[in-house]
Amino acid sequence: MKARIDVMLKTGVLDPQGAAVQHALGALGFEGVNEVRQGKVIELDLADGTSEESIKEMCDKLLANTVIESYRITLL
Repeated sequence: MKARIDVMLKTGVLDPQGAAVQHALGALGFEGVNEVRQGKVIELDLADGTSEESIKEMCDKLLANTVIESYRITLL
């Protein structure tokens, strides 16, 4: 069983990496990019039967900083 965790900064939290990417895209001539938010994707290869509650606990305790980040779990 596999799970994908998409982690993003919460709305309102400054994203300096996203701002740097947005600036670089503009410098390369790409127009019309109003905002960039950069996040991370974590893929887990799990034992069959691992509960979604257990995956949520992994996210809450280690994989995401829930003070400034939100996450979405997708079972693959």
